[in-house]
Amino acid sequence: MSLYQHARDGNAERLRDALGSDSAAVRRRAAEFLGEVGEESDQPTVEGLLRTATTDDDPEVRGAAVDALDEIGEAALQQLLEELTGGGGDSEAEWVTARKFARALEADRPELRMAAANALGRLDDASGLQPLVGALDDEDPRVRLRAAQACGTFADARAVPGLRERLEDEEPRVRRAAANGLGTIGTDEALSPLLDLLDDGDESIRRIAAGALGKASTPEPVEPLARALGDESAVVRNAAVYSVIELLSNVPTQQSHAVRDQVVSELKAADDATVVEPLVEILTDGQQPRQRRNAAWILGRVADPDASAAVEALAGALADEDPQTAQFAATSLKSLGGPVVEDRLLDKLGPEHPEDARAKAVFVLGQIGGQETLNRLEEYADDDSQAVRKRVFSAVSKLRAGGP
Repeated sequence: MSLYQHARDGNAERLRDALGSDSAAVRRRAAEFLGEVGEESDQPTVEGLLRTATTDDDPEVRGAAVDALDEIGEAALQQLLEELTGGGGDSEAEWVTARKFARALEADRPELRMAAANALGRLDDASGLQPLVGALDDEDPRVRLRAAQACGTFADARAVPGLRERLEDEEPRVRRAAANGLGTIGTDEALSPLLDLLDDGDESIRRIAAGALGKASTPEPVEPLARALGDESAVVRNAAVYSVIELLSNVPTQQSHAVRDQVVSELKAADDATVVEPLVEILTDGQQPRQRRNAAWILGRVADPDASAAVEALAGALADEDPQTAQFAATSLKSLGGPVVEDRLLDKLGPEHPEDARAKAVFVLGQIGGQETLNRLEEYADDDSQAVRKRVFSAVSKLRAGGP
């Protein structure tokens, strides 16, 4: 049975057995899984990870065991610190302060420095940040990695210079952690160096950069993000679309019109499927009204009129609880027009649909419909809803006259 299956079954005993494997890869993976399934009350698991963290001959396995103890909980990490320092008994009170953890970042043993970096990331104590920034220059890449990860948990702008330097680290995992940390901090100063990472050779780093740049308060990332829409990686392209939408929601009002024009221009030049799929997802599943409004608005300008997924999402949004989203959806359907839109809106006319959505569907049909639509609308001239009847009368008059 695989380690994954043991982890899924919560079988810590089998995972502990794998810590004795001849394969370093197996031991590392077992340690990682034990961090996910282990509990502080499971002393055999804690002790097995302690032995691995302090005696395994592979540094990556020792590092995985350190992280696993950290994931299990503070008490498990405390035992590791006591094991590595030779402490015990009343040592807990000494080690639970940021000052003591900071001192441990200067210890000779790298596993102790790793554990200290993890612990400082756990503490809600701002005094731990500067020692972690210093640890970003540690000679051991495993320590730099955990220091970068911990700096990210503080989301403090004071870490920006140190994290920025680590974007040039020779260890890819450190570079990714630094990029993540800068993205979490999210100030324009922190995000600026991520612009250059959109062309990085590491797909993960490009994804991190593309996903974080939507937090910017300036339109500067629009063009680089638009270029990222042509990235060979689907996850990078997807992240770029999400960030473009977020950026539209964040830029100052006075710049909004110019940014919208630029966004539409860039998105139109990108591959249609790349753009439309995440826009549809934002509109149908998003939680932020401003982002959903922007997605509805953009879909009407970049989607193919025959794109059934886009039309379906916009038609569904006619009944949205946010009036602006519903209005943008109606406007976009009008912009798209075509047989697919017409057919989908005709399906929205039945009394089983919300009144306001039906009225909006009739309005759009009055702008884009043909003879079949005219015939169908006349069936609703005596609809129970006054709002629908008024829309039907107006739409029928326009269609009989030959159009809007």
